[in-house]
Amino acid sequence: MLLLVAAPHAIIAGVLYAPLRVDAAGIVDVSDSPHAVVRSVGLGDVHWTDGFWADRIATCRKQSIPSMWRLMESGQYKPFLGHFLIAAGEAEGDYHGAKWNDGDFYKWIEAACASLAVEPDAQLQAHVDRAVAAIIAAQREDGYLHTPVLVGQRNGDASAQPFSDRFAFEMYNIGHLMTAACLHHRVTGRDDLLQAACKTGDFLEETFRTPTPELARNSVCPSHYMALVELYRTTGDARYLGLVKQLFAMRHLVEEGGDDNQDRVPFAQQREAAGHAVRANYLYAGAADLYLETGDEELWNTLDAVWHNVVEKKLYITGGCGALYDGASPDGSPDQESITRVHQAYGRNYQLPHTTAHNETCANIGLVLWNWRMFLATGEARFLDVLELALYNSVLSGVSLDGDRYFYVNPLRNTDPLPTELRFSRARQPFFTSFCCPPNVVRTIAEVGGYAYSVSDGALWVNLYGGNKLDTKQGDEPLSIVQQSDYPWSGNVAIEIENWEGPAFELKLRIPSWASSAKIAVNGKQLEVAATPGSFASIKRNWQSGDRVELELPMPAQLIEAHPLVEEARNQVAVKRGPVVYCLESPGLPAGVKLAHVALPADGELTPRFDANLLGGVAAIDTKAIIRDGEPWRNDLYRPLSASSGRKAKITLTPYYAWANRGPEEMSVWLPVDR
Repeated sequence: MLLLVAAPHAIIAGVLYAPLRVDAAGIVDVSDSPHAVVRSVGLGDVHWTDGFWADRIATCRKQSIPSMWRLMESGQYKPFLGHFLIAAGEAEGDYHGAKWNDGDFYKWIEAACASLAVEPDAQLQAHVDRAVAAIIAAQREDGYLHTPVLVGQRNGDASAQPFSDRFAFEMYNIGHLMTAACLHHRVTGRDDLLQAACKTGDFLEETFRTPTPELARNSVCPSHYMALVELYRTTGDARYLGLVKQLFAMRHLVEEGGDDNQDRVPFAQQREAAGHAVRANYLYAGAADLYLETGDEELWNTLDAVWHNVVEKKLYITGGCGALYDGASPDGSPDQESITRVHQAYGRNYQLPHTTAHNETCANIGLVLWNWRMFLATGEARFLDVLELALYNSVLSGVSLDGDRYFYVNPLRNTDPLPTELRFSRARQPFFTSFCCPPNVVRTIAEVGGYAYSVSDGALWVNLYGGNKLDTKQGDEPLSIVQQSDYPWSGNVAIEIENWEGPAFELKLRIPSWASSAKIAVNGKQLEVAATPGSFASIKRNWQSGDRVELELPMPAQLIEAHPLVEEARNQVAVKRGPVVYCLESPGLPAGVKLAHVALPADGELTPRFDANLLGGVAAIDTKAIIRDGEPWRNDLYRPLSASSGRKAKITLTPYYAWANRGPEEMSVWLPVDR
């Protein structure tokens, strides 16, 4: 792809451009990170050709990204673009939106750039150019950029000052500006938005030159740690890495902190995930980025301990995290002076309610960001298992199948009526005031190709499966491979070496933790190679163009039970097949049967079948359930157990990510089990 960069001293609007070949880099550019075991491939290196991710990326490109631009440009709900125009003096008006809406606008730019990396689009590029021009025009001369303050100042509000309100989300917005700017530069070759990000980085360096406890608290929802590390990687300016170190160390100055922003306990002492789940996962991802550059074992000790706490005690079966709408943390502690109210929080160990599960889409995306960086630092497949689980379930559930309606929360059960009034809808919406999740899920889908492969010296790592083509380099030699698979509906994967003329290298195939008895063949010959679940199977040979690798991942549908301390899942089971978690919705029930009347037999047969006409094309699972038609519950809280044995009837389970796409419905991931 031929990229363009502004010529020296050119004016950005209407400039002359000179051809430039920009070195392709992935979502996270760890090409020179000293503590990275594996490196990303370029976003433009992976083209999804058919199947699951090709369909979702096509919807993202054709529907999600354009419709979100129309929403942000028009000001139909809130003036996203308009705020920058007002701040630049190009329009009149007040700021009226959430304080983090700047960050939402930057996430859309990142999504658009990720799409452009794969498929150039002149109209989309024009929209990006307009957005970038508005951002640059709004930026203050000293580099400060946060439109709630800038609009207030332009309208004569003397109280509108930088960092005067720790909950104004300045650092969050600035972080997403920097992340978008780095990707924009890599994809387009232009440096206009990158220069704006650098000016903002310079402003932060000056602002935080002399740390104080008050300044230390301005880290709410800390996207800026990831962003500043990426700005350092993109520019090579060591000042930005130094600033990250300083800002991270400054957290220890916080006085009377709380779990809401993970500053009640110094980071080095944390061993459990606590507090606001989005802020927590962004913090952990930022710390992992810092580890990739510094190798600080103190950081890693915390990250590894907290990861085990999340995965072993606080993670939903869907990869959702942040169980509680509102919680007190540490829950139940005798140290009441440390208790703080926490919104959308990690709960106590094993506290995983179904109906009231919060699981904000942004938290689930934060889990992906964190685990990707942990994988880059180790090459360990366990982190990709978690990443894949979230991608296929609790991330994708955040957007409708048609690509322009969104969930803020992702519960595991929906009943009619609900047991209590809840703040967020159980139907996806085109807009809600806290609009952080929609552009976040759109950028994540647009970037999913960046997670599919990795490289290291002498090895190509295959992380995600599906129909795609990879054009990259192994060492200095060009390498092209073609992958064919109906994954996640089938565990059969074929990989053909399309073009390779270099020396021997390792092909490392991820064997998911759920895949027992995996088999691998090369050119039709079965290999005796270790294919341990939750690891990479390695094949090293002198590859030739035309070589074909076949991977067979057995993918039976399974009943899953939870740890007995997960009280709401006691004597219940969920259904999972490969990476996909299933649920039961009202349309999957016989006429007149309510969700509350259904139980699954422990020895029931689970039969997968692909239905191209169901929910955009899914593998549904048919089974015989036990239907107990008892008396309806009225005002009784308890009653004698019914001795009814029930009757058997066919039900159909469908993927959790696709629930609520057929109108208002009851739904549950967990169902009572009849042993």
